[in-house]
Amino acid sequence: MKLPEPISNAADQAKGVYNDAAAKANELYDEAAAKSKDLLNSAPESLKGASDKAVGAYNKLTTTQKVVGGALLAAGLALLIAPKKKGKEKRAAKALDELLLFVNDRIEGYKRAVAQSKDTQLKSYYQQLVGQSQQFASTLNSYLTQKGGERETGTTLKGKLYRKLMDAQAVVVARDEKAILAANIYGERWAIKAYKKTLRRKALKGAIREAVERQFAVSKQTYKRLKELTAEQN
Repeated sequence: MKLPEPISNAADQAKGVYNDAAAKANELYDEAAAKSKDLLNSAPESLKGASDKAVGAYNKLTTTQKVVGGALLAAGLALLIAPKKKGKEKRAAKALDELLLFVNDRIEGYKRAVAQSKDTQLKSYYQQLVGQSQQFASTLNSYLTQKGGERETGTTLKGKLYRKLMDAQAVVVARDEKAILAANIYGERWAIKAYKKTLRRKALKGAIREAVERQFAVSKQTYKRLKELTAEQN
């Protein structure tokens, strides 16, 4: 039975609308699936395994269900992954902040050595170590701000007390070069312990860890050199 022309035209238009909607739905599905795949690449292995089991059932859904399901899957994965990432960022920032307190102690310690030393060569060496420590702090602060933290310019309470003790001692007894070196060795030993503790933090990865490792290596070399300089004072 042939339909009247107005009805036939309406049917053709409805069919065209449906085809357009289906094409759009497939396009949205592909986009949602792609986003989900990207997120899954960042997900834990246990989550990836669970997603593989769901693929079969997911493919049996209608086009509309796939679009809605893909969007929900993408949103769900984002919520699962984001808190973990955010937690790592905070732990990394905390580790850097704590290390910076000791690096800032290092700066203050060598500044005092520059002020107290009467030996031209040693004074010059201490000044180099001040600049080195300031560069260390600048690098760490740069990474700290990238992780959402604020620049750390403070020092440890232990460091503050120790410097006050050294200042008080210097008023009573003039400090010779060997005593100044001994104080620097003590301070460098603190720094080495701080670097070791920081490198035990698994949240530090990539370029940040490499930067901390380089500073740690330099700190150990400085410690060794200070002990050699002490031996030369005998």
